[in-house]
Amino acid sequence: MRAAQKELPLDQAERLEQRSLLRDALRRFLRNKLAMLGAIMLALLVLASVFADLVAPYGLNEVDFSIVRMRPFEDPEHILGGDGVGRDFLTRLIYGARTSLFVGLFVPLISFGFAVPLGAVAGYRGGLWDFGILRVIEIATAIPPLLFAMFLISITGAGLGNVIFVLAVTSWIEPARIARAQFLKFREAEFVLAARALGASESKIITLHILRNSLTPLLVSFTFAVPLAIFAEAGLSFLGIGITEPTASWGKMVGGSVKSSTVIVDYHLALFPTILVALTMLSFSFVGDGLQEALDPSRGD
Repeated sequence: MRAAQKELPLDQAERLEQRSLLRDALRRFLRNKLAMLGAIMLALLVLASVFADLVAPYGLNEVDFSIVRMRPFEDPEHILGGDGVGRDFLTRLIYGARTSLFVGLFVPLISFGFAVPLGAVAGYRGGLWDFGILRVIEIATAIPPLLFAMFLISITGAGLGNVIFVLAVTSWIEPARIARAQFLKFREAEFVLAARALGASESKIITLHILRNSLTPLLVSFTFAVPLAIFAEAGLSFLGIGITEPTASWGKMVGGSVKSSTVIVDYHLALFPTILVALTMLSFSFVGDGLQEALDPSRGD
């Protein structure tokens, strides 16, 4: 009972300190104009993609032959014109945002879900565990990720699910390295040694002490991994081995317009999806930079 009474104020003090740090980080993030601009742009993209069925003026595959290759601003009912088969291009762009963001979020979720425990085992256990896992990471680093992704796609076949799986398999190295470095850094830290001396279990030490203090670089890395996944999906779709019909994809739109040799005449078929990919990547970069600065404990107000 006495031990529990002594620990309670300490736990409360830790929670209060954690809340204070989070409030300070949020305040620094909100003061970062570029980070807020990126967050607003991402919020608009997410809302448009989630509610695409309500936002899009037409159905995803609704065809009107009168707007085949129609240029932007020629018809107020089809403000961005039509594609090569008569589908409203604004509608395709909105549904393309859903695909890109879906890939961009799920690829890091899967890769981090595999890589962080792997890096944690290497960093925390050390010895043969660290040696073996580090050799696997070094071998994987030597393989060009795009070529490996193309090889895996040739085996699994194209499609949204296969693209997510392949990109997750080829993007786990960086989070594994970060997790390993963080666990190596903190496993002999004073607060970890103190928790171990007080009889804390290994699971509690790993989750509550080491992993919690490692979240900042992992969170920032996750933020930067999202636009990389979007760009990789766009590259595969551009090559014609990524997203398949009838799913809309920004990369597939660019690739289709280039392959059809109409990009000079029908410039909008490649220009608008390229701009949206660039803006999405830029927004995530702004948010990632803002999080990195806001969560940096060495920065003052």
